[in-house]
Amino acid sequence: MTAVVTTVPFAWAEGLDSLDGRRVTQCALSRICGACGRPLGRPVAFVGTEAEVGRNAFHAPPLHLGCARELQARRDDWRLVTTAGFEFVRPAREDADRRPTFQPNSRLS
Repeated sequence: MTAVVTTVPFAWAEGLDSLDGRRVTQCALSRICGACGRPLGRPVAFVGTEAEVGRNAFHAPPLHLGCARELQARRDDWRLVTTAGFEFVRPAREDADRRPTFQPNSRLS
């Protein structure tokens, strides 16, 4: 069962334009949904831009499928990907983009 996504989802700082880095990490390490904050099951969903889908690396944390659909409905530029599992990848010191990414390891869609 998934919760209804509130105005500001769990891992976002405000609206859907800014992520809260501490909560993003909490979602990764505790396997909780970035929208509602509840434990994840399977499948796991990610939302991101076409570029994130293309490189299979998302900045937004993992989500329940229902929560992902709710968030995707708020942004025209987001695509949805489902997976059975993912890797949480922290940036290397030399990386220009210092944000961690989530990389699905067995995409379902």
